[in-house]
Amino acid sequence: MAIPSLINQPQRTPSLTFSFLLFLAICTPLDAAHTDFAGSACLKVSPSHFAGSVTEVIAAIRQLASILSRFGSPLANFRLSTAIADCLDLLDLSSDVLSWALSASQNPKGKHNSTGNLSSDLRTWLSAALAHPETCMEGFEGTNSIVKGLVSAGIGQVVSLVEQLLAQVLPAQDQFDAASSKGQFPSWIKPKERKLLQAIAVTPDVTVALDGSGNYAKIMDAVLAAPDYSMKRFVILVKKGVYVENVEIKKKKWNIMILGQGMDATVISGNRSVVDGWTTFRSATFAVSGRGFIARDISFQNTAGPEKHQAVALRSDSDLSVFFRCGIFGYQDSLYTHTMRQFFRDCTISGTVDYIFGDATAVFQNCFLRVKKGLPNQKNTITAHGRKDPNEPTGFSFQFCNITADSDLIPSVGTAQTYLGRPWKSYSRTVFMQSYMSEVIGAEGWLEWNGNFALDTLYYAEYMNTGAGAGVANRVKWPGYHALNDSSQASNFTVSQFIEGNLWLPSTGVTFTAGLTV
Repeated sequence: MAIPSLINQPQRTPSLTFSFLLFLAICTPLDAAHTDFAGSACLKVSPSHFAGSVTEVIAAIRQLASILSRFGSPLANFRLSTAIADCLDLLDLSSDVLSWALSASQNPKGKHNSTGNLSSDLRTWLSAALAHPETCMEGFEGTNSIVKGLVSAGIGQVVSLVEQLLAQVLPAQDQFDAASSKGQFPSWIKPKERKLLQAIAVTPDVTVALDGSGNYAKIMDAVLAAPDYSMKRFVILVKKGVYVENVEIKKKKWNIMILGQGMDATVISGNRSVVDGWTTFRSATFAVSGRGFIARDISFQNTAGPEKHQAVALRSDSDLSVFFRCGIFGYQDSLYTHTMRQFFRDCTISGTVDYIFGDATAVFQNCFLRVKKGLPNQKNTITAHGRKDPNEPTGFSFQFCNITADSDLIPSVGTAQTYLGRPWKSYSRTVFMQSYMSEVIGAEGWLEWNGNFALDTLYYAEYMNTGAGAGVANRVKWPGYHALNDSSQASNFTVSQFIEGNLWLPSTGVTFTAGLTV
């Protein structure tokens, strides 16, 4: 299936026929004997040219990190110190994902391959490499220092180079016929591991308990005990209780599963906020970067409150991550889906302003979105997607979800204004389909960010929603807004097509709907 014009994808080849034939020639495996050739590149340039470009960007990132590291010692200004620490971590993440892209394009059977759809993998990783330096600069907002100026020039160079890389990768037009791939597993998951992941009862490797009955009393201690770069699932059972700690699963911790004893029983709680000097990135109660992460039957909360503004409960940079029956509770910026491909199923997410935000490619299925009462005269926005470049495959897709006011907002419904989203970056992309919207959603549906910014370049869409707030007759009239009637357009934002879910979700054991029907 060709990517429709709604994706804002500029034509960069002489003809559609030539482009399609080129895609088939270098992106579609003909048989097992040809997989090395097929996986070598889905590119508009030669693999050697692509590799050279990636190597150039990695060198630029490392040079910038070297300069920044000179300011790495703790400074009197806590906020500036935090911004610098963020930048070093983010640049390191960018360097890592670019190394994945380089490795996967040259060695399709390597462990860095993810879904088997090389085009999707490359575009996902390059989008993350683009988002990370942007987040680095955002951390310096409100600071005045020579460091900010030094970083700005280097970040601009890195962003420009990564944008050029993104433009070299062809879109995954056929998605490798994902609909026929249901039940398959990524090649790097072993048969024994598949059986473990599909089992209803999961045996933990370690247990965390507040009462001393487990291996650890703190979740972070259990995370540190997990092996680095593990290709085998490492299961951490967290017994019921409220764990007041900030947990970070670093990039080396692959395939960790956090298993609670119920969304209402096991809670990880923190209260960091921007008002208290943290960057938005570092305010997260729970943060995960290691790929292949799974959370099940657990909640993440930030209790800073609406007056503390940006205060993240959960941040994820984990590629192919799953959140199943999880609670994500906060006010402004509750859920930071920062980068990569993510899937949320049967989750409850609450907040006020931009409470689901970031530049990930994320699908939310059967989730409850609860809008809370914020500050006086504050407008509530459920989403703020951060897609900056039209070549990024990123966006938010909500399917079979339920949108209502939380208990504290119910008395104010009708006077408090609530919107489905607003455009954080130029190519912000968000779709709500087959979901229930209560009267908490106003007639206009969507809110501008600042005047006419991004109104003609964003992509916002609604398809077959129900409820008092779902009517589209009085929705915004922006060029980038679409009331969809065509199922073929809506299907581009389903699990099978938007995040290639058929290629990797079966290995997680989570329930999912691949298309538009259950």
